[in-house]
Formats: sequence, C-alpha cells, structure tokens
Amino acid sequence: MPDSKEDQLLHRIRTHAFSRLPFNKRETTNLHLDEHVYKEGEKIGPEFQKIVAARPSILVFADHDPRANFGHDCSYLLYDAKSGDFHREFPARFPPIADVTKPKTLRPFHEPVAFVDTPIRFRWYPPIWRCPVILTEGTRYALLYSGMSNKRHLNDMEFLYRTLIDVYAFDPAHIYSLSYDGTLNTQDGVQTNWPGDGTPYRINITGQGNRAAFEAAVDTLKTKMHGLDTLLIHCNNHGDYDGTPGTSFLCTYPNWGKYYNADFSNKLAELPKFRQLIVMLEQCNSGGFNASILAKSPASATSVASAAIESQSSYVSADGNWDPFARDWIAAQAGHDPFGAALAFNPDTDGDGKIEAEEAFGYANAVKIALDSPNFSESSEAGGDIALGQQYRIWWWWCFILYEALEKYRIELPPKEYSERLRRLQPELTKLTAELDRTSDELRRDLKTKVKALVGSAFDKK
Repeated sequence: MPDSKEDQLLHRIRTHAFSRLPFNKRETTNLHLDEHVYKEGEKIGPEFQKIVAARPSILVFADHDPRANFGHDCSYLLYDAKSGDFHREFPARFPPIADVTKPKTLRPFHEPVAFVDTPIRFRWYPPIWRCPVILTEGTRYALLYSGMSNKRHLNDMEFLYRTLIDVYAFDPAHIYSLSYDGTLNTQDGVQTNWPGDGTPYRINITGQGNRAAFEAAVDTLKTKMHGLDTLLIHCNNHGDYDGTPGTSFLCTYPNWGKYYNADFSNKLAELPKFRQLIVMLEQCNSGGFNASILAKSPASATSVASAAIESQSSYVSADGNWDPFARDWIAAQAGHDPFGAALAFNPDTDGDGKIEAEEAFGYANAVKIALDSPNFSESSEAGGDIALGQQYRIWWWWCFILYEALEKYRIELPPKEYSERLRRLQPELTKLTAELDRTSDELRRDLKTKVKALVGSAFDKK
C-alpha cells in the first residue's frame, strides 16, 4: 500500500476510477490522473465544453476510444482534492490539456491501448513510376492545415509535403503549411526527425493552425490563382460535429476552437474560378464537409475524400505515428508508404501513369482499418479524374523514353537526391519535348538517344 497520505489519496482515486469501468471497457479505455489540482470555479478543458470545478478537485481523464482522433467520447471524473471522494462525472469530447507550453500533468495509470514510439520496420524503396513534370499548363498550389496537432498529424503532412516536392515537383513557394503554433511543435512536444526515414522534417510551416491563418492563405491565393490552376487542400488533426447534420467542424489552435464546415466552404467560395480542386480530409466527422465544399467550390472540377462520415471518428495507427486514411491516400500518390516500402497493389487502375483522385481514394479505402469510414464525393467525372501531376500538351510516349533512361537512378538513389537532380534537368527536358508536336517516328528514335545522354550527364557526375 502507498505510504504517505497523499499517495493513499491518489491510490484511492485511481482504484475508484478503474472500478467504475464496465468489464468490457477495461481493455479499451485509457485512464490518466491529472497532477494539477483544479481550484473552485476553474475551467477544465476547452471553453465550449463548459466544464467547471465546483470545489477544489483532482481530475481523472478517461479516454474511451484512444485510437480515435478527437472529438470522441471521453469523461472527466472529478474527486474532492482533500478527501478523495468522487463527486462528479462529466461526459466530454476533447481532452483537458492540449497546450504544449503548459506543464504536462496528465499521467497514465491504466493504459491498455498504448502506442509504440519506435516500431521495427523493414525499409525498402521500390517506388511506382510517375512521369516527371515537363511542360507547364497552369500552376499548382497546396494548402495543408492541422490545428491542434499531435505528432501523427504533422507526420502525415510531412509525408504529403515530400510527395508534392519529390514526386510531383511542386514549387515549395506554392505550398502553404499551417500547423499548431506555427512551428514543428505539437501536443506531443517539438518534433525533430520524421519517423518515415529518420531524417529531419523538411516541411516549411508557414503559419499557425487557426482560422485566421487558413483564411489569410485563401486571401493570398485569391490574388494568384487563374483559370488553368489546380489547388490541393489537405486538412488533418481533430474535428467533431454538434450532433445534427451539417454541423461538422475542424479544431483550431490554440484551444480547440471550432471552424464549421459552412464557414470553411464559404471562404473557399471567395477564390476566383480555376480548373480543379482536390481535397483530402482526415479529421473526425470530416465527411460533413463534402457536400458544402462541392456546393461552394469555384473550380470547374472538384473532388473531396474524407476519412470518416459525418457522425463517426477517424482513427490513429497502432504505433501512434500516422492517421491511416491520410497515410494511405498519400502513399497512393507517392507510389510507396512512408517507410519506402511497396504498396499493397498499384493504385493506377486504368494504367495511364497518373493517380487520379478516385484512384487515391480507392486505394486508401481498400486497405483501410475497420474503424474508419472513408467517403468520396465528386462534382463530376472530371472531379474524380483530378491528378496532382501537371497538365501537359505533348505526345504521351515521352514518359516511356524517360522511364528507360531514369530507372536505374530512381532505384539506386535516395528519393530526395533523385528528385533534386531530376528538377535540375527539367528545363532542358522542356526544350527537348517542345519539338514533339512537330515530329515523326524518326524524331522519336533520335530523341531517345538525346534523353539518355542528358540524363547520364546529370546522374553520372561524381
């Protein structure tokens, strides 16, 4: 038994909290004791939950679905700070503490659902071929958002950022990345090395994960976007809904603010008309955004892929490092998983060398964990056909010539080095391919030789 009176009081509280769990919940609920003593009248958790300590209290936080992103069912159990007597249980949807600048006072004492920080992974890099961008038609932009970020949300965004840069040759200046307090900070602390390959994070965080920063990014895009442009929007972190259809919201930094789907979609409606909008949403209850985005999108073609229907949560991977739906959607676009390993199958179901919005969703949905409830919406068939690769107006067979010339370097070199070298030679490739519309099969044979020589000069240099 505990020795001191304080230890005995806390032991009594822990024992009572555990004993309240139904038998069938004891292997699925995590219990945390808050070392902070709440004063009478002190607010506990997000403002909108309206939970206040009626007396000096000790809190036990019961997470009833630990692998789900918030919001989801949880409970605040309050005990008298002097006697340890139980006096109130509050149903809740979000945890009591999220600000990383404040001391971490929640300590788990019953954690049947635990995450492993450093799982053992076999690493192999057999990426699926994606044709490099050659001739520009329209500009591609990306807006990545995560409000109350945990490390898993930042990890997902890093994977997408690397995919946009390394696979699809996005201009980094056209990627707006908004997360938590505007740094690599998260609710789990400051992140340094990405778990995918153990290297430092490369994502350039351009602002905080709040409504003001998101709308400021949209305002900037309003001055830049034109008719042939493409916009990717990815939202991660947490969300919930108010219990009735049409009330889904994203959580915003710093204290679980609500950014409702109607306000989000109305802001997107301010963009000028452009070619295509592709949206991927990971947060809980994200499916509640689909219809409003389609209704308000100024794009000629729009698609929205969401991790969960409006009434359901989305979930975290067993190791705590990823959100499976976002991870797998991005993996379909990248051609490999975050660890460089092969995919379960080739998402390119029509074999045209590009991954369309409905193909990325189809892959993520096919390999989904049972807890998620992915859903997909499109404005038209053109919405489902949106791809992240640049639009081009040249003969299709240039891709096969490049494939033969680049294949050995693509396999041998690390992805970052390969993509950097490829970007260096793209201006020269553009000059070569500009001739294709005016040539014949004889030029094809000649061009094949030139491309091989050009690639060799860039990749064979020591």
